[in-house]
Amino acid sequence: MAKVGLFYGTQTGNTETVAELIQKEMGGDSVVSLHDVADAETSDLEGYECLIIGCPTWNIGELQSDWEGLYDELDGVDFSGRKVAYFGAGDQIGYADNFQDAMGILEKKISALGGQTVGYWSTDGYDFSESQAIRDGKFVGLAIDEDNQSELTDERIESWVAQLKQEFGV
Repeated sequence: MAKVGLFYGTQTGNTETVAELIQKEMGGDSVVSLHDVADAETSDLEGYECLIIGCPTWNIGELQSDWEGLYDELDGVDFSGRKVAYFGAGDQIGYADNFQDAMGILEKKISALGGQTVGYWSTDGYDFSESQAIRDGKFVGLAIDEDNQSELTDERIESWVAQLKQEFGV
């Protein structure tokens, strides 16, 4: 079994595409197993020592619908001793007041359940007003904006994955 489980929700396909790029950059499916949360159960999260959680911010600061459906069930998962990284897709111009909120909502819940957040990401180069995904001046994970900065996505993924490999020890 792969060492890292990557669980993502997607509405338009952007988050799924980013998940696949992260998997490839991490070393492929022998290192990272992809799971669409539309087809996953919380018990699927328990088979990995390292997790990557991907969720776009939908509507005005909300979780993507598949994550919304799984959110309350996360309370039954013991995340203690697990390293958890996050990435999100969002629109920093159109939704500047809640950019990447979904990533922050999931991180807050999972860290309260014992998950150790890794993969913090600088806010430099982004232009937004507010975000629930900020802790100590950094994003809790990789912030992707395919709407306004798609030309930076590959470079951001490459840099973030290099950081994650060290933090995950893979």
